[in-house]
Amino acid sequence: MSHAGDRAPGASLGLLDATMVGVGAMIGAGIFVLTGLAAETAGPAAVVVFGLNGGVTLFTALSYAELASAIPRNGGGYAYVRETFSGAVSFVMGWTRWFTYMAAGGLYALGFSSNFVEFVHLYVPSAPDLPIVYAIVVVGLFVALNAVSTEASGGAETIITVLKIAILLVFIAFGVFAVETGEFTPFVPEDGGFTKILPAMGLTFIAFQGYDLIATVTEEVENPQKNIPRAIFLSLLVTVVIYLLVVFVAIGTLGAEELGAAGETAVAQAAEGFMPSFPIIGTGAALITFGAVFSTISALNAVIIGSSRVAFAMGRERQLPSKLGQIHPRFGTPFAAILASAVVMLLTVLFVPIRLIGNLASLFSLLGFIVVNVAVMRLRRQKPDLSRPFSIPFYPIPPLLGIVLNLVLGFYISPETWAIAISWLAFGGIVYVLWERYKRRHSEGTEQRSQEPTPQ
Repeated sequence: MSHAGDRAPGASLGLLDATMVGVGAMIGAGIFVLTGLAAETAGPAAVVVFGLNGGVTLFTALSYAELASAIPRNGGGYAYVRETFSGAVSFVMGWTRWFTYMAAGGLYALGFSSNFVEFVHLYVPSAPDLPIVYAIVVVGLFVALNAVSTEASGGAETIITVLKIAILLVFIAFGVFAVETGEFTPFVPEDGGFTKILPAMGLTFIAFQGYDLIATVTEEVENPQKNIPRAIFLSLLVTVVIYLLVVFVAIGTLGAEELGAAGETAVAQAAEGFMPSFPIIGTGAALITFGAVFSTISALNAVIIGSSRVAFAMGRERQLPSKLGQIHPRFGTPFAAILASAVVMLLTVLFVPIRLIGNLASLFSLLGFIVVNVAVMRLRRQKPDLSRPFSIPFYPIPPLLGIVLNLVLGFYISPETWAIAISWLAFGGIVYVLWERYKRRHSEGTEQRSQEPTPQ
């Protein structure tokens, strides 16, 4: 007999909602923070850096699309690896993806709080600086929204993402008429030339993480075998086009050298030079800061959705406590998985340095993408007759390129980050062994009790 907590999640998200989950996660604080850092490293060639990263991302996106159409289940990369690899490998995949999304949630919460403080100070200079408090409050609000309604959280994601895209389009519309082509000469830095491009790609790759979150809510999307692949490609296309235009305008108006010196406020400083003042909001810089606030909110909401669905999938597969794999009988959401993910997000907000969170999220994403590309090739061999409503064109070239290019970018991440990541993987291995032993003993105990004679 089935229980309410064991039922599947309801399909309440349309193609637009699914697409906005990906766009909302990708167009987070990254475009505002990383544009200046990319320009500092690669000069005007930062435009090429974002374009190449979009190309690298496309190869893995193709693998996600094929796997999502063939295995329409919540959990994203974890669900696909669970289908094609051993229990240990799938656990490590789920363990790292869950951690990546939760850590990214902490990163976005802190990004929101810093941008919110800056935005408030534009109007109330004497307002108190309480970034940790703001970060905790925003996590609490969106965790509550996700816990009570998937449809409401998906609808909120759509509204917030559309708003921030509109702000960036305003920036682009004013900026294209102010671009000075001379700012793109010389196109590459004279000290290193094109050798600066790969390090800049590794630095900014985190800005392209997020489309994979769409696959974590597969069972909650209408007609997922068609809409998930469409949402993946639409979200990537929208994001790459907006990134390229924003970086082009920022460099063409402020210049790569000044943009690099501006660091995290680069886009806002570029806006100050050519955008007019707006009613209520004020200067162009204020509008961009306002956009950054909404960007981090939508990215936070997207990773709350994604992280909880990975935990839900692992709980349903009994690779984590089964409570995580249950649907709330009243709200119809993976309530326990959402709360568990929120706890880790709050711990990262309170205790983990921002730079470490970002580096680990980037590395684990690269490693996860490599495994997903391997999984699509392995599934082709294991189940060649499996229905695949979407098939990768020119197979096996795209997944092979995805593996190689993600490995190359991984080499540009610091050895310290690699050491911490390996430690986390080792810890995950210990958790897996202990959990498997617990399940085995619990199963043996249950079987033994069932064989005992019933008292008369």
